[in-house]
Amino acid sequence: MSDQVLKGESSLAEEIVQILRSRIINGEYSIGEKLVENKIAEELKVSRTPVREAFKQLTKEHLIEYVPNKGCFAKGFDKNDLHDIYAVRNAVERLAVEWAIRNKTEEDMADLKEQLSLMGQHLADGAVEKFVRAAEEMENVFYRMTGSRFIIQALKSYQEYIQLARQGMLTRSENLQEVLDEHRAICRAIEEEDVEKAKAAVSEHLRKAAKRAEARWL
Repeated sequence: MSDQVLKGESSLAEEIVQILRSRIINGEYSIGEKLVENKIAEELKVSRTPVREAFKQLTKEHLIEYVPNKGCFAKGFDKNDLHDIYAVRNAVERLAVEWAIRNKTEEDMADLKEQLSLMGQHLADGAVEKFVRAAEEMENVFYRMTGSRFIIQALKSYQEYIQLARQGMLTRSENLQEVLDEHRAICRAIEEEDVEKAKAAVSEHLRKAAKRAEARWL
């Protein structure tokens, strides 16, 4: 396993959840592999308590299975899981873009366009990590525009899974240009207040995003 450093920016348990979630989604733990509390605590140089709390959270997320008298086992993350996430995301984001159009302000549009501009600039500079961060920030602006804390919660609940699952898929320049074009289409439809066009743009973006993410299993 790669070395992990706990930064202390959140509780130890939350940081350990992030580390173990990333490992499970990215296949560093094989499906059915037993996760040994003592071993992980020793590796991360923490007590067993935050590791135990992390196990409980990941069990709720169905990434870990607890078997009485046997322990905790990685359930893994596969292509079917990814398909399910994108299907749910499509349903929720089509509603979200309708609400975003209904509630949008000039400031919102300025924020969206600023992130689009940054994405274009980072693409030209070959700054992949900055490009991805700008794309994610544009998504966050879009989520906030809905004005619904429930939609925001639903969208953010799987955002980290998407980020982890698509790692490595945005390093090719043609993928980056495609992502930028898709975000531009969504922004343009929102600005034009064309709900059906915006929904179609969201669905097209997610269809292609799922295809890019699924490439890891090919």
